[in-house]
Amino acid sequence: MQIHVVKSKIHRVKVTGADLNYIGSITIDEDLMDAANIVEGEKVQIVNNNNGERLETYAIPGPRNSGEICLNGAAARKVAKGDVLILITYGIMSLEEAKKFKPSIVFPNEENNLLN
Repeated sequence: MQIHVVKSKIHRVKVTGADLNYIGSITIDEDLMDAANIVEGEKVQIVNNNNGERLETYAIPGPRNSGEICLNGAAARKVAKGDVLILITYGIMSLEEAKKFKPSIVFPNEENNLLN
């Protein structure tokens, strides 16, 4: 049996932008992606603490040490600048692997989204 488990989480980051005219995805400061073990193109679940929206898209790296969290394309309609998000990725593994697995969980500075 294979199960889905939390692989990584970036807890409580603020939206810095929303670009409706971009093709799609979420732009994430590459430092945050590295810390959370998220790779370019990986599916990301987005939980908006401000309005309860939940959606999925894929990650693209933003400039390092920028704190950038920008929703692009249609997802831009689901957030407002300043909204607080939780970003989650999942892995698929065996039950035995899952019992031993430890996710990468990142708690950036809530004011600037940086890893202080």
